[in-house]
Amino acid sequence: MVDYLQRAKFFRTKKRLGQNFLINPDVIADIIDYAGITNEDTVLEIGPGVGFVTEQLVKYAKKVIAVELDEEAIKELEKLDCNNLEIIHNDILKTDISSLTDEKVKIVANIPYYITSPIIAHLLGEIDDLNNKNRNKISDIILMVQEEVARRIVATEKSPSKQYGLLTILSQFWADCEIIRPVGRKSFYPAPKVNSALVSMKVRQEPSLKLKDYSFFRRLVKAAFSQRRKTLKNCLINSGFDRTKVTNALQKLKFDENIRGEKLSIEDFGKLSELLSEN
Repeated sequence: MVDYLQRAKFFRTKKRLGQNFLINPDVIADIIDYAGITNEDTVLEIGPGVGFVTEQLVKYAKKVIAVELDEEAIKELEKLDCNNLEIIHNDILKTDISSLTDEKVKIVANIPYYITSPIIAHLLGEIDDLNNKNRNKISDIILMVQEEVARRIVATEKSPSKQYGLLTILSQFWADCEIIRPVGRKSFYPAPKVNSALVSMKVRQEPSLKLKDYSFFRRLVKAAFSQRRKTLKNCLINSGFDRTKVTNALQKLKFDENIRGEKLSIEDFGKLSELLSEN
């Protein structure tokens, strides 16, 4: 049995980098399992830290590319000394994934929770980024995130209103998302203050909606969630959408004019976008 906790204690974790190392061998085994990694796969690991997941990934994958920002963690990763591991010292948000390999990659990521949204946007591209070069390289993403964020990623318009929002739509526009399993705080060292969850995101070739104007849709959704306590109608009007058009579109779609943005499904937003973007 590998004693990850004792090994983690030897390393001085850095709070500013949001380092919480996964030390639960069962969760590590589940990551390998759910990612379905075989000797034909190239895996990109984001934030490998001292390499507890990495040392398992290299046993199964054809190649593992580990992107890590912390120099001290890289010294630990280098001790793994295996010929199918490539270590890249860089910030993932500044890394062009498409330039790292000619193969499609599976992403495995245990990332600092404070940059979850920017990382998802970096991996998938924005809603209106129809030919994102990073996304085109990715088949699957297995992401360790704060439980609350996991619930936002997989939310629907029927979820509690705080959960459904911009992150939901960005994630589900380009990927099929599900929570694989909850992960308790004691699975990490140092233990974070919150529980976590593993999320699977299967990347799509095509967006979830066919639209005339994707940039318009993105602007509409951003406006809809800009002021959480206001009605959708007021949010849109306050963001510069034409009052008469908004009123007419809501009536035509039979939406209550006091409806809030979080009560519209992604498909509903699509229909509203198509109506409002007509000249």
